[in-house]
Amino acid sequence: MVVSCVVSLTCLGLLFLFSKRLQQTQNNAARLHKQSHNDAEQISILRSEIAEVRASVLSIGKRLVECETFTKDLAQQQAAQKYDDPDAKIYSRAVKMVELGADLEEIMRECELPRAEAELLMSLHNKSQ
Repeated sequence: MVVSCVVSLTCLGLLFLFSKRLQQTQNNAARLHKQSHNDAEQISILRSEIAEVRASVLSIGKRLVECETFTKDLAQQQAAQKYDDPDAKIYSRAVKMVELGADLEEIMRECELPRAEAELLMSLHNKSQ
């Protein structure tokens, strides 16, 4: 009888321990399920934010291409104007001669510029350096 009481008490103790462990496991499972749900919501939010950023980047890329095209067109127009204006050719040549180190008399003679204009070009070139 004593042995059966001891066995019964041992069984009850083990049953109590197992029920506590089961309850802890269920609590952990519930907590993990809730965390998993929260993580899934966060992932969904992040995916939508990434989609918005991607759309913005594409829009910026399109605008950048447009700006580059516009800049190239302007550069071509400027180059065309440089060659259309005969006076601009003279001044471009004079500036190039100044950059190459020509003296004042040579610039005046080759470009047919008055002394004042040749001096001005040389002065501007010296300031820019």
